[in-house]
Amino acid sequence: MRLILPEGYKPLINLKETEKAIQLMKDHFETGLSSDLRLRRVTAPLFMLKGTGLNDNLKGVERPITFKIKDMRNQEAEVVQSLAKWKRMMLRDYDIQTGYGIYTDMNALRPDEELDNMHSVYVDQWDWEKAIRPEQRNLDYLKITVRKVWDNVKRSEFYMHTFFPRIVPSLPEEITFIHSEQLYEMYPDLSPQEREDRIAEKYGAVFIIGVGYDLPDGKPHDKRAPDYDDWSTETEKGYHGLNGDIIVWNKVLKSAAEITSMGLRVDKEQLLTQLELTGHMDWVDLLFHRRLLNDELPSSIGGGIGQSRTAMQLLQKAHIGEIQSAIWPGEMVDHCRKSNIFLI
Repeated sequence: MRLILPEGYKPLINLKETEKAIQLMKDHFETGLSSDLRLRRVTAPLFMLKGTGLNDNLKGVERPITFKIKDMRNQEAEVVQSLAKWKRMMLRDYDIQTGYGIYTDMNALRPDEELDNMHSVYVDQWDWEKAIRPEQRNLDYLKITVRKVWDNVKRSEFYMHTFFPRIVPSLPEEITFIHSEQLYEMYPDLSPQEREDRIAEKYGAVFIIGVGYDLPDGKPHDKRAPDYDDWSTETEKGYHGLNGDIIVWNKVLKSAAEITSMGLRVDKEQLLTQLELTGHMDWVDLLFHRRLLNDELPSSIGGGIGQSRTAMQLLQKAHIGEIQSAIWPGEMVDHCRKSNIFLI
């Protein structure tokens, strides 16, 4: 069991205040995200038919929850793991203009998650996608968008402080950009998690660029599915990737915490490159991949921002279970209770 129990932990706000704060934070963050990125809200599916290629494969090893639909000749459906590819299809199907996009209140189940302070079977996030011009598929545009997301995080942090003065803002005003290959060069003897801890503690908030492509040791900083984020395009100094993660320093847990993953999406050439690199060329006949290869989908940028994870960070909580109602091992519940961490 992976669990951090901060010594002397005491929540800054009680359960009733926390429930109020969660709603305030979500409403404020959602409004800011929509305004800054020019997104409109759409309704998200909780499940989709198996075999379409629309469900997110995440790192490629997680098992989606499947079930049969009696009134559809027992066709199999899958509970979503995220909506990375579905959103891009909706940009076209909803006729969203270039420069605008969509966001959705996405709920998912990931039964293969390793449960700890920041990981749960239940996932809630703002999934968003924005149509862009093909020439905007570059590192500069990615950084511009990351800064807009970060500005919204900072505004939301101060908004929480205005309602609950005991929650004192601690995140830096600016976010630092660093490439995963650059980070590897700085700390070649550390694991990816240890590298994140080092760099997050140093800067407070970083965007690690290029998540998915193999580093010099033959392993990626973290795995990414090959069919949505562009993680293999070569950028400056020979580094690869037009995607990444916002990592912040969690001062309660004294560790790095990812609050969002985002990136420029693959074009058809990059899709084929990444399918070949990962040995998944058989996916080209699936619905999403077929539409992309037939030039039916727009260039886009998108990501997923963890709602509970962000609330946990901004409310300075020690466990994601203080934000969301989920299922936890009995041993974890007992250890948390003894350390003044009360899971909802």
